[in-house]
Amino acid sequence: MPAISNITGLFETHLPVADLDRSIQFYRDRIGLQLARVVPDRNVAFLWVAGPEQGMLGLWGGQAGPLRMTLHFAFRLALSELVDLPDRLGARGIQPLGFHAEPVVEPVVIGWMPAASVYCKDPDGHSLEFLSPLRDPADDDFGIGPLSHWRARHR
Repeated sequence: MPAISNITGLFETHLPVADLDRSIQFYRDRIGLQLARVVPDRNVAFLWVAGPEQGMLGLWGGQAGPLRMTLHFAFRLALSELVDLPDRLGARGIQPLGFHAEPVVEPVVIGWMPAASVYCKDPDGHSLEFLSPLRDPADDDFGIGPLSHWRARHR
């Protein structure tokens, strides 16, 4: 079945958050997104991703509770920026994580894609991924492992 349109990317995603002010501070001050608008009467904030009109993250306050859902999304970065991201996250008090939520000091590679990634959690436990597609051919046998191992295998 053909696509209904030529989708060129994902423009926005929305997250439920327990404390809107805390989440704004995390995404604006620690991750570095630009605050676009806060709508107090709706308890929602919007932040630009990669600049105005490129992408948007919506944060919806008051979404706490025992059955609260946590979500996952990925930001795309250049590989040159991803390589030192674990150090930059750590300097901001954010634990860099690997694919299985283990602490890491370098990006991990998902061989079947292939893409290099660094993960972290936001204050509500949502999973953020910073991802850079790799130009190498896919390697299913690699599985998931450190970028340094991928580079040694694909020289």
